[in-house]
Amino acid sequence: MESLTLEQYRRMVEKVLEFKRLNGDLPNYAVVDGCRIGKREYIDMIERVNKFFLEMGRNPGSVDIGPIDDVSAVEKISI
Repeated sequence: MESLTLEQYRRMVEKVLEFKRLNGDLPNYAVVDGCRIGKREYIDMIERVNKFFLEMGRNPGSVDIGPIDDVSAVEKISI
């Protein structure tokens, strides 16, 4: 599976958010119709969909699975 339909994507996000609500942290991976999607990949997917929605004012028809190159990794900053 290289992409998710909008319905599959929404189910994945619901499962991820439910896991976070119950456990206090995001899961290491999400499973959608037998496809295991790593944490980095599903976070990138959510960021891309949010960016698309903000720029286009609508939801995409499908969401590609895979990290995007222009999103930098999050670093822990000590204060």
